[in-house]
Amino acid sequence: MNSGWIIFAVLFWIAAWGINALLVRIRVSNSQSAMAINLAVPVLFGITLLVLWEGLVRGFNVPQVLLPAPSVIWERILLSIPNPLWPDFQQTFLKSVLTGYAMGCSAAFVVAIAIDRSPFLKRGLLPVGNFVSALPLVGIAPIMVMWFGFDWQSKAAVVVVMTFFPMLVNTVAGLNATGQMEKDLMRTYAAGYWQTLVKLRLPMAWPFIFNALKINSTLALIGAIVAEFFGTPVVGMGFRISAAIGRLQVDMVWAEIALAALAGSLFYGLIALIERAVTFWHPSVRGGR
Repeated sequence: MNSGWIIFAVLFWIAAWGINALLVRIRVSNSQSAMAINLAVPVLFGITLLVLWEGLVRGFNVPQVLLPAPSVIWERILLSIPNPLWPDFQQTFLKSVLTGYAMGCSAAFVVAIAIDRSPFLKRGLLPVGNFVSALPLVGIAPIMVMWFGFDWQSKAAVVVVMTFFPMLVNTVAGLNATGQMEKDLMRTYAAGYWQTLVKLRLPMAWPFIFNALKINSTLALIGAIVAEFFGTPVVGMGFRISAAIGRLQVDMVWAEIALAALAGSLFYGLIALIERAVTFWHPSVRGGR
């Protein structure tokens, strides 16, 4: 045991705790610096977790095969960015995730509009969608590999299945969120179905739709990575994790996990920024500014 690393990690944690408490008090007393403090607090918290991780792993001499230190993972990331991290990112995220995400969300949006127009489809498609959403991922992925091959197309198909139902349910719920008074007002203006949809019901549904888009941003990445465990070319995040853990290259596994977490967080953050721009009028957005 190396007590120096443990003491350093604990002291750093105490100091970070004190700094965070000070930043919160400054934020309360000075609203002008609220945005900078809102960013500084989670960054400091993340750094503290990494320091604690580093200190405890090195202090207790944890074997690298069980849990590598953040410095070891960072070194592996720097060495692996050209190859294999960048090709894996292209294969999994840029091809499988983005393609399947766009297809699944778009198809669900169109089907939601059709369901809104037809009570028959609403009674028929929603139960089927609920059934499909309950199918286990480990059962869908091998079938998609058999249907669409070992390349990224089969992973995109898994992503389509995973993202379709959350988008469908949220869009239908959003379209039904418009009050009867607003609908009656549009009728007094002699507005037809499509005018009411575009000018009233879709704007009211945007918070629900963006909620589904944010949920699907994480589901899509999880689905693509897990699907790669069941057959893929020798590239991709899921393939790399499976192959590296078989060789006990745990630092490579954590490097891929860190890449997936970063990509998923940035994707989620991008959608959240678009949501704030589109739904600036919503009370939840106005209240958060």
